[in-house]
Amino acid sequence: MKIVILDHPRENPGEIDWSEFDKYGEVTRYERTLPGQVAERIGDADVVFLNKTDVTKEDLSRCPNLKFISVIATGYNTVDVKAARELGIPVSNVPSYGTEAIGQHAIALLLEITDHVAHHDAEVRKGRKGGENDWCFWDYPSIELENKTMGIIGLGRIGQVTSRVAQAFGMKVLAYDMYQNKALENEQCRYTDLDTLLRESDVIALHCPLFPETENIINKDNIAKMKDGVIIINNSRGALVVEEDLAAALKSGKVYAAGIDAVRNEPITPDNPLLHAPNVFFTPHISWAAIECRQRLIDYSLDNLKAFLNKEPINIVN
Repeated sequence: MKIVILDHPRENPGEIDWSEFDKYGEVTRYERTLPGQVAERIGDADVVFLNKTDVTKEDLSRCPNLKFISVIATGYNTVDVKAARELGIPVSNVPSYGTEAIGQHAIALLLEITDHVAHHDAEVRKGRKGGENDWCFWDYPSIELENKTMGIIGLGRIGQVTSRVAQAFGMKVLAYDMYQNKALENEQCRYTDLDTLLRESDVIALHCPLFPETENIINKDNIAKMKDGVIIINNSRGALVVEEDLAAALKSGKVYAAGIDAVRNEPITPDNPLLHAPNVFFTPHISWAAIECRQRLIDYSLDNLKAFLNKEPINIVN
């Protein structure tokens, strides 16, 4: 059996062992695959693994031997799953691998905003002092989270991690989700409608999938409903945010700060309006990148392959 991995270093720059895949066939690995290279590189392979490489209907039509596609990620929009279904090619994904780390990263972005650790670390390393007889200084006020309200849009597995930590800080949590699990409610956490969440939250964290009903959910009209000085955290999907509207709100002070791990067009381009707005704290879409998460991606992708070979495929998305 021939196996092709179209873009493996995204998950494994070197510290994770992929050798287990070699037990199941002849494996060809590529660091990156450009759109015009996909069909040629798949060739007569039986199985393809990919992360961010786009696989189109035309690519699939040129690979008649292809029997199985496994996306080494949760999102599978890079594959034309409808065309794959029409051709009888099952497509699997990894539905959950980074829950704890992604929730953790949302909190990390929030704490950078509230405490400005990186900025003050840099100032200390420059040798700066507060004054001749004063060893402390600050350029930004620290913000205490206790008794603040965290609004979480999307209380799924990841949203629940952020909720749990927020509650540990003494925050009240308001959650908006189309699918409500009432067992998650307590004195500190309750479900509410979107308008109430927007109106009452001091911090708003986005943990929802990108669906037509959530695309552009952070827009000028919804921002207008928010508290003055609200903090927004997005380490979900860039297209949840109208970036021009958020940038304008940051410039006006309506939004105090934003923590951003995902933007609409990635990698971020120089003309992204958020790059030119104040109080934006970026990370380069790395919420998922803890080594534990990446190991699970590989392990669960291997499970997908084993299940397919046993004629009992799992995690099928088409």
